[in-house]
Formats: sequence, structure tokens, C-alpha cells
Amino acid sequence: MTLAKRIIPCLDVDHGKVVKGINFLQLKCAGDPVEMAKRYSDEGADELVFLDITASHEKRDITQQYVEGVAKTINIPFTVGGGIRNVADARNVLCSGADKVSVNTAAVERPQVITELSDVFGQQCIVVAIDAKRNLYPSEGKITVQTSEGPVWFEVITYGGRKTTGIDAVAWALQAEKLGAGEFLVTSMDKDGTENGFDVELTRAISEHVPIPVIASGGAGLPQHFVDVFTAGKADAALAASVFHYNKYPLQMVKNYLRKTGVTIRQ
Repeated sequence: MTLAKRIIPCLDVDHGKVVKGINFLQLKCAGDPVEMAKRYSDEGADELVFLDITASHEKRDITQQYVEGVAKTINIPFTVGGGIRNVADARNVLCSGADKVSVNTAAVERPQVITELSDVFGQQCIVVAIDAKRNLYPSEGKITVQTSEGPVWFEVITYGGRKTTGIDAVAWALQAEKLGAGEFLVTSMDKDGTENGFDVELTRAISEHVPIPVIASGGAGLPQHFVDVFTAGKADAALAASVFHYNKYPLQMVKNYLRKTGVTIRQ
């Protein structure tokens, strides 16, 4: 039986406002997180992701009141990330109403946190977010992927796109899965906010190497882009922001398009 693909709107939240940019820069306000969460829940989103995008950089906790507000408003699975560093942080978020927690920078800097979270809350609850950027310069020991640009490897970037790490994203995904990750949220920094399509090669590279679900993120601009990342990219779910926030292609329109092209999608 083919598992249904999931469509997941994303709320990038900065100090209580939903924002959207291009390549993690030029952020513009897009609305109120609670209002937008309710809208997406009502429109038939399969899940929702809430990312406090400046929490790690500012070394602060997630703004809990907004998590609680969203949780009270929606009736779909809800993942929260940003600034989660340990079991106590994750417990606060889950007790505020989240169903899953997402870790990114903290996991790269201390991979054992993935195991600690998984042991306490269960693997199905732990999403490891990977922000990755194409690196065109060959480097020994990296997993090289053939792309339309030629051979590249994908580098992990932390602190909301601010810090390069030299870590291979595919190798990191393999390690994180062994440590207890239940799902990956893979964002292409090169594609983020461009609306010219997901990074299919990045998504496929990670999907082909790990046995757990992969959510593709970054670059959605047309319904066909979702088809591409589900088929050629082998993603289990697709996350988008701009295309939904500004109602360029409403959520149900994208779902109907996917059904017509033969992609198994949830109602």
C-alpha cells in the first residue's frame, strides 16, 4: 500500500510574527501565527510546522505563548522547532500543545541530544531539521551528488542560515537516524523563498539514504513543484510557506492537482 503524501504549511515566526524571506534573508511580515494556523487547519492541511527562526541565534527559549495559542486553535499534528536544546525545552513545548519537536542547531552541536529526546518522548516525536546549501567545491570524504550544476555536496548550515559547518548533509542524516531521529525536515537554503521549485536532488539524496520519512522544504511556487519533489525527489511530505501565505495556490488547489497527476494524497 502506498502511503499518502502530506502537505505541510510552515509558519516561520520571529518575535510573534510570521515572516517569509528569500534564501533565509529579506524577511517580511506575513501575518499572525494563531490566525494563520487556524486558516490552514480549516483548509485541510495535513500537519503544521512552527519554527521560531531566531531562538537559536538569540540563544533564547521558544516564545511559549504563541505555541499554546496555535495548539488551542488547530486539530492537526503540530511540530515546533527553534531553540530546543534539551529534554526540558522539548517537554515545555510538548506540554504547550505540540505533537512533535524539531531540533537543528542543538543536534548538530551535540548529536547525543537526539538520543536523549528519543528515549524520553519516543522516536516518532523527534524531527531533525537540516538546513543545507550546495557546495560546488570538491572535498574529500563528502557524498557527491550529480546535479544539473554538476557534482556537488550538500553542506549543513546552522543558526538559521548564519553558520557554515563543513558537515555533509547526507552523512549527517545517516548519523542522526541512527541516534533516534524519527523524521527529517530538509530545507534547501538555495531554494528557500525563490518559488522556482524544490531542490529535488537534495531531497532525493537524503531520501535514498535513510529509512525514515523526509519532508522537503524550500522553493515551492507551483503545484507541479509538489509533484516533482514527491516523484523525482522521493519525499514523503512537502512543506511550503510563500505559495500558501499569499494564496497564490490555495492548499486544496494543490491537493486537487496532485490527485489529478496520480499522487496519493490525504483528503
